[in-house]
Amino acid sequence: MTSGRSFYITTPIYYPSDVPHIGHGYTTVAVDALARWHRQSGDDTWMLTGTDEHGQKMMRAAAANGHTPQEWVDKLVSESWFPLLTTLDVANDDFIRTSQPRHEERVEKFVQALYDRGYIYAGEFEALYCVGCEEFKTEAEIVDGEGPFEGLKVCAIHSKPLELLQEKNYFFKLSEFQQPLLELYRSVPDFVRPDSARNEVVSFVKNGLKDLSISRSTFDWGIQVPWDDSHVIYVWVDALLNYATAVGYGNDPEEFARRWPAYHVVGKDILRFHAVIWPAMLMAAGLEVPRGVFAHGWLLVGGEKMSKSKLTGIAPTEITDVFGSDAYRFYFLSAIAFGQDGSFSWEDLSARYQAELANGFGNLASRSIAMIERYFEGIVPPAGQYTEADRAIQKTVADAASNADAAMERFRIDEAIDAVWTIVDALNQYITENEPWALAKDDAQRERLGTVLYTAAEGLRALAVLLSPVMPVSTEKLWIALGTAESVGRLQDQPLREAGAWGVLRPGTSVNGLSPLFPRVEQA
Repeated sequence: MTSGRSFYITTPIYYPSDVPHIGHGYTTVAVDALARWHRQSGDDTWMLTGTDEHGQKMMRAAAANGHTPQEWVDKLVSESWFPLLTTLDVANDDFIRTSQPRHEERVEKFVQALYDRGYIYAGEFEALYCVGCEEFKTEAEIVDGEGPFEGLKVCAIHSKPLELLQEKNYFFKLSEFQQPLLELYRSVPDFVRPDSARNEVVSFVKNGLKDLSISRSTFDWGIQVPWDDSHVIYVWVDALLNYATAVGYGNDPEEFARRWPAYHVVGKDILRFHAVIWPAMLMAAGLEVPRGVFAHGWLLVGGEKMSKSKLTGIAPTEITDVFGSDAYRFYFLSAIAFGQDGSFSWEDLSARYQAELANGFGNLASRSIAMIERYFEGIVPPAGQYTEADRAIQKTVADAASNADAAMERFRIDEAIDAVWTIVDALNQYITENEPWALAKDDAQRERLGTVLYTAAEGLRALAVLLSPVMPVSTEKLWIALGTAESVGRLQDQPLREAGAWGVLRPGTSVNGLSPLFPRVEQA
């Protein structure tokens, strides 16, 4: 089943000082759906997620809570971040933590390689720093404080005062990579997607690049600079390297060659790190740049980007406890054009759950299987002569499968779901127009009734396969109800790129009773 094509995809590594909100969940399920699609298409797939655990902010939070930094991050990751993956049914292949020895040792090798190749030098540095962002701020990112912070310079994102830091640091010669980066964006037009993100990156780099401070000497919670133990590596450099260290950089050249380069899916607020600094560091180390960086939009609640400081963060369990993980995955991946900002509202989630999942897909599955049980004693009937209406369904299924695959190749999960949903709509209309309940009253129409119900069941078989990367729980229930597990094999073994072929479900297969895939939700 493996085509040998490598598909390595990553989420950003999350900063675990806050508990996860639905924005973290959104990124994670998007990457998981892409990984599941490719894995089930036979590509050599690897999905990485993890946590970014170093830096001054983490050290301060640990001290404030009476813990060492390591105790503090261990607690956060085990209590909040590992459970998120279970809550959202994420099938990641690895979870990297930047405090793991495997990561720390390999980061030292990478930074040493940059130093040996002449891309790192010592210098004096003074700049305004935001502890919240763990980032030195440019003029454009600094605003005048208001209220209690009047007269101070504050971070445009956090609205908190900036700290003036002055220290001897090590610098990476980022300025040398302006032309190589511009050439990369020109020669690989889809290196940064969507286009709005690409345009932003290109204009940023065209304005010129300054060398990057890559070490700190005022605190010690971080990875030591190999040639100077009075410095730790700047948290962003350490964090970006996770994508390489997790797949064997500096330790397992065979694994690294098999997996690298990666696709990175990130929020647009961390795009520059991934599309400018990271490829420049890789070029400096003599390694391949990533295959691509996809920047998705922000999740807005009440028109504002979610944030812990503004208390607009919503925990994923607030949704999954009511609607289930499949509905969470379906809603965020279909309701928002992937790459653009999207607004979350409980009303929209509830309406889509009812219309598309319960009444659309769920009802189609329940009534099709119920009619096979009622009219054919639970045995999938053979199809007789196909009419034009039946062939139209077959074409819809074939087109949906190829259109969804093309959309997934473009990282447009929302368009892939739209393509697959044409099957749901077409089958619901087909059943309404062909009226199997009326055909069942006439013995002379027995063969026609069998054709209609075989068409419905085979359409559901294709839907189960095509929707499984997005909704793994309900599609597995449907797969078992269709009886396909015995005759065709496990759902996760069905090749996705062949899902649109007609006639996979075998007549004579026994269906099993199906409880509602999407039960009605009582609204408080």
